Amino acid sequence: MPGWVDIQPNEFYRRLSTAKVMPTTSQVSPATLKTIFEKLLEDGYDVLGIFISAKLSGTISSAEQALAMLPKAKDKIAIFDSNSTAMAMGFMVLTAARAVQAGEKLAECAKLAKEAYAHTGVFFAVETLEFLRRGGRIGGAQALLGTALNIKPVLELRDGRVESIEKVRTKSKALDRIIELVVEKVAGRTPVRLATLHANAEAEARTTLEKISAQLHPIESIFASVSPVIGTHAGPGTVGLAFMAGM
Repeated sequence: MPGWVDIQPNEFYRRLSTAKVMPTTSQVSPATLKTIFEKLLEDGYDVLGIFISAKLSGTISSAEQALAMLPKAKDKIAIFDSNSTAMAMGFMVLTAARAVQAGEKLAECAKLAKEAYAHTGVFFAVETLEFLRRGGRIGGAQALLGTALNIKPVLELRDGRVESIEKVRTKSKALDRIIELVVEKVAGRTPVRLATLHANAEAEARTTLEKISAQLHPIESIFASVSPVIGTHAGPGTVGLAFMAGM
């Protein structure tokens, strides 16, 4: 069932915490994306598709196949691999949306969204690496499997894949370390935009956003749930912090 359509995050994570059979995810089919593209074109829109990293999902491949089915619309559709996910990708989408509101055409909107990639990043802490392992998205964090239960890995989405930064004792220390890492990455650049994302860990995510906002004074801050698709691989209790700085 589609996340955010047939099931909302809170209900999904409630079920996931007691599930005996783990959910699986599947990329959108080329036929489905072709139908979506066609409907938008019929309604008079150009289409800019910004997709989750190809190292995490095959969705961009489906989009490329859908575009190939619409050869007459190639000047009306632009797609690209964000090399990211969640709100790090979301900031690219918002950059493009602001460009649309400013009256920019498709090519310029795509250019600005691609430029935004270099200004974004996301760090996160998970309760366990087991969900990433099961879903095959564990990437460079593979080396942390089998560590003690009270060790919380600090992870980064880097170059489109999950990478291990370090191991920290306790969840609260892991989240404080994520704040430090984001402050280091921002490196004084302005403006700053921040987003926390969580998988059924609302209180921790709110506290994290409040702490870092007091340091970086963002012009935009977003509090969001991790979608069921991402949450399937990250697992309940995940808290992430995404940023865009200098753009």
